[in-house]
Amino acid sequence: MHDLRRQALENGKTTSRKARSKISSPANSKPNSPATSRAASRVRGNSSRGGSDDEEELSDETSFSVGSIDEVLNGDNIEHSGDAWRPELADRIEEILARKGSTVQGREKCYKAYVHILTSQYAEEEVRGKEAELVVAFLKSIKEEKTEKETILAMKALAMTLMSSPSDLIYEAASTPLKRAISHSTYTASKAAAIHTLGTCTFYGGASDDEILENMDFLLEIITSDGHTISAPDEPEPVTAALEEWGLLCTLIDDMSPQSEDAVEAFAEQITSSFPSVQIAAGENIALLFEKSFKQVDPEEDSLADYPDSEIMSDPDGTPGVPKLIRLYPAYRRTDQLVHSLQSIASISTHHLSKTDRKALRTNFADILNSVEYPTHGPRYQNAISDETGKRYGSRMVVRIHKGGVMRIDKWWKLTRLQGLKRVLQGGFVGHYERNEVVFETLPIMMSNDR
Repeated sequence: MHDLRRQALENGKTTSRKARSKISSPANSKPNSPATSRAASRVRGNSSRGGSDDEEELSDETSFSVGSIDEVLNGDNIEHSGDAWRPELADRIEEILARKGSTVQGREKCYKAYVHILTSQYAEEEVRGKEAELVVAFLKSIKEEKTEKETILAMKALAMTLMSSPSDLIYEAASTPLKRAISHSTYTASKAAAIHTLGTCTFYGGASDDEILENMDFLLEIITSDGHTISAPDEPEPVTAALEEWGLLCTLIDDMSPQSEDAVEAFAEQITSSFPSVQIAAGENIALLFEKSFKQVDPEEDSLADYPDSEIMSDPDGTPGVPKLIRLYPAYRRTDQLVHSLQSIASISTHHLSKTDRKALRTNFADILNSVEYPTHGPRYQNAISDETGKRYGSRMVVRIHKGGVMRIDKWWKLTRLQGLKRVLQGGFVGHYERNEVVFETLPIMMSNDR
């Protein structure tokens, strides 16, 4: 399986679907749109990236949380064998489509079973051809908002339908109802779930480049207003969701130079939030934007003579074999001030936070600071030099795929997409990564053996 995928990537073969063509590789930082800024989220709410989820049992199909980065990397995976799920899924689809006469409790139970099956199994064949009718049913539940649980389950079911069988028409159908739910839902958790679902629909549902940028601006307004624009003032859950989905969509944009200054300014405000989930999500977006503003020198394509010395960055430690970087545009003009803020959080010692939150902030912001100062240093970058190779260890972040394979997460765009996939797929990530072409093309990373 992995050999075939290596061959497919080496041969440059991808599907022709518009959405897939956008996601098959990250947007590199090359010259292409507006943003806003302001206000630190002094919000009430959760801690570092939400609570942990029991992914093995998928006890909460309404969850879009992935917990800490370590939970993202090492979370349990769902394993199912046999084909008993197929008739069960067929029954659930039939029940969803035959909505007349159903009860709220019945729909909640049905949606939960549907989400569980689609999360644990790759069911593209079973869903294909029924996407439009299913989406109509889910949107009806979202619009009516009979209960918080039914609404969020319908959003999760919509996201999983799209992940299983992408359609370029789903964004057009779902974007307006989802934005209405974000702005007018009675429930804060429903607003956050709608933000996550809008991100998934934008990423996979056929949104144009202009629509992607429009939604990034919409999300940035939520962020800079601390949720006031969607009638969720100072609530951490929707602000964190908006930060996370903004980052995911950012990986689709080739050139962030028109937006970078205002976006970093907005995120620099958010790292002073009272809540680690907001701080970490904002910090990761800052690191992503700095990463996108540089590129490694390609000896075959780039001549250093074409760039002023001020735009060329060398490894500060002069490590042999470390490539030089070319600054494509300034990610942020007040970098010195930003570095000072990041240093303060990376060494935070306040006791009003739990030990877990302090550790999460220190670890994450040490990585973010490292990347701002040298943008090719990705997550969990280690400066220590290996006695064997004489080179720096570099990024030590990996995702374990079953027993032998590992996926190296050495760039912020990779971590951003991994977290986006895990938010939707939860414990079904590994199974989908191995069988679902859409998921694989979102994060087309070569596997290596675990040594």
